[in-house]
Amino acid sequence: VQLQASGGGLVQTGGFLRLSCAASGSIPIINTMGWYRQAPGKQREWVATATSIGSTHYADSVKGRFTISRGRAKNTLYLQMNQLKPEDTAVYYCYAFYYKDNWGQGTQVTVSS
Repeated sequence: VQLQASGGGLVQTGGFLRLSCAASGSIPIINTMGWYRQAPGKQREWVATATSIGSTHYADSVKGRFTISRGRAKNTLYLQMNQLKPEDTAVYYCYAFYYKDNWGQGTQVTVSS
């Protein structure tokens, strides 16, 4: 499974960004996909998860501001990030559980104060 994430960038506090992720390979629909992030000097932390049947879960730190969704195309994933804060600054990683954890290359999100 190869995961390609995109959509990061530089935004001001209160702004928004939309991250995208697509899984490629000869694979069926992946049940669980999600996002993690890693800020400088910190451990990677879970952000949100979405299943193929529509269940979503969020870390408390992003609940109410971020929305995770699965796309119409097979094994695509989005993260709409609103009301961004400087503490959201991190490299965001897409992941998909297919026999094991599979990770994308990460996309940088920087929120300026």
